[in-house]
Amino acid sequence: MRIAVGADHAGVPANQLVIEELRRLGHEVVDMGTHDPSQPDDYPDYASAVSQTVVSGRCERGLLICGSGVGVTVAANKVAGIRACMCHDIYSAHQGVEHDDMNILCLGARVVGPELMLDLVRSFVAARFSNEERHVRRLAKVREMEKAAFAK
Repeated sequence: MRIAVGADHAGVPANQLVIEELRRLGHEVVDMGTHDPSQPDDYPDYASAVSQTVVSGRCERGLLICGSGVGVTVAANKVAGIRACMCHDIYSAHQGVEHDDMNILCLGARVVGPELMLDLVRSFVAARFSNEERHVRRLAKVREMEKAAFAK
C-alpha cells in the first residue's frame, strides 16, 4: 500500500519511527516531512499535504502526527473525501477502517508511546473496509453531509 506520512515539529522523531515500520512492513511511503523540529511550522500545512495526496489517489491512506493528534485531525477533516481520526487504542485504529473507511490515522506524539504507536499503525494498515451494507449506507449519508457542507 502507498501511504503518505506527515508530521509537524511535535511529531518528530515519531514520524521517522512510523516511516521505518511502514517500510519494514513492505509499504511504500511518501514522506511529507518534517524532520527538523527546530524549524517553526504549522500542522495544517502537513494535514493539507497528506489529505490532498490521499484524495488525489496518489496514496491509498495517510498518517499524520502532531503533539496531541487533535490539530491534524481537525485540519485533515476539512478536506472533502477525508475521513481522519485520532486513535489512541488498537480497536479504534482498525475498526475505523473496517466500519467507517477511515483513510487517515492521526496520532499524538506527546500522548502515545512508541510501542503503542507502532501497534496502532500496524492495526490501521492491516485493516480493510468491510463493505457491509450497513457501513456502505452510513458512509453514503456521511458523503451527503459532506456535499452539503462543502456546497455552501
